[in-house]
Amino acid sequence: MKTSLLPIVVSLSVAFVPLADAAETRPLEIWISSYQDKVYYESMVKLYQEKVNKEFQANISAFGFREMPDKLAVAIKTGVNPPDIVQLDEVLFGVYLNGEPPFLDLSERVRNAGLDRDIVSSRLKLFSWKDKIYGVPQSLSAIVLYYRTDLFEKYQLTPADFRTWDDFVDRGEELALKHQALMALDPTYFDILLRQRGSDWFGKDGKPFPDEVMAIDTLKWMADLKDRGIAIIPERASIYDPVFFSSSVSPGEVLCLIGADWYGLDMLQQFTPELSGKWGIMPLPAWKDAKGVAGRRTSTFAGQGLMIYQGTTQSDAAWKFIEHVMKDTEANVKRFVDGNSFPAYQPAWKDSRLAQPMPFFSGQSFGKELMQLAPEVPEVAVAPGRPQAIFLFQENYFSQLMHGAMTAEKVVEEIKAALSR
Repeated sequence: MKTSLLPIVVSLSVAFVPLADAAETRPLEIWISSYQDKVYYESMVKLYQEKVNKEFQANISAFGFREMPDKLAVAIKTGVNPPDIVQLDEVLFGVYLNGEPPFLDLSERVRNAGLDRDIVSSRLKLFSWKDKIYGVPQSLSAIVLYYRTDLFEKYQLTPADFRTWDDFVDRGEELALKHQALMALDPTYFDILLRQRGSDWFGKDGKPFPDEVMAIDTLKWMADLKDRGIAIIPERASIYDPVFFSSSVSPGEVLCLIGADWYGLDMLQQFTPELSGKWGIMPLPAWKDAKGVAGRRTSTFAGQGLMIYQGTTQSDAAWKFIEHVMKDTEANVKRFVDGNSFPAYQPAWKDSRLAQPMPFFSGQSFGKELMQLAPEVPEVAVAPGRPQAIFLFQENYFSQLMHGAMTAEKVVEEIKAALSR
């Protein structure tokens, strides 16, 4: 996901309108949820023509993260020019789970292709619902802590100083005395940190806040960072807004940012090119449990997957293309080296290009760091209410919490009430 969480569809009732069988083979219609990905998929069509089927044809249509749900809803309801393949962000997947999902069950195809063994297990479940797989995840979306190497040197800091979140707070308090913020806060951090601690927005029973005490504690912890001057609130309350990079990141107002692999590969490189060679990567600081034992050093948030619309008459052709994109080494490497995301398909990790030092990240091997963190990437609790919960917190409650207008307890109470309606 390469944009902030803008208003999204929180409920969708769809009526499947099957397409008439076509005797002739027509181009596949592929809908992409990011304009940045359009060039990549156009190159994937050419690669598929070169390696698999020179007669293959496809039309690539790109819609913004905000547009996709509405465009897809209209196409599904009317049956007018619907896509064969849809690229969807996991944040929006829950929108389609209030009734029968409008996508094909890919479970058997995934198993026959060996993808159930080769995709990082926690990611494979990202687009699954009621024991059926509806989408194939493209990215690992492991969360890391991006840090400014030049500013770390200025303040005599090293990654070893940030092994736990307690360490993070201690260093942040020291910097606050020097009127330097350590980090910027974002609504998505609640999702990320809660999952790192072993909980989530929803439990296995589909009810929100399976560990309400932990949820409240995490919200209080975030608000406390702001109150103590350890973290700032971005001008538009989002670290995904382009203005944030010019107003806060480039001037050095913060030293660290929490983000997924795609955040660094895409957004940092796109919006802070002048800081090339001044970024570093480290695992997230760990939370300690009640016994003082440090936990996982990563989390996850967002990431796109490929699905097949249930009404297509070209399901076999659509799947063959998806399978190629998911399993072909060049396809996986290109997604990484072109600054998109790190692949969740593990056999591709053997390619040395994924482990090359990256000048933008001070010569670190971003790929190696991600491979090491992959076993710790947690699952996402899929639920119909997940998009609504994320949207509600971002739009209605984050700022109130951060500015002291609402307590963490009240935030949880009101979101639970809204989700139960």
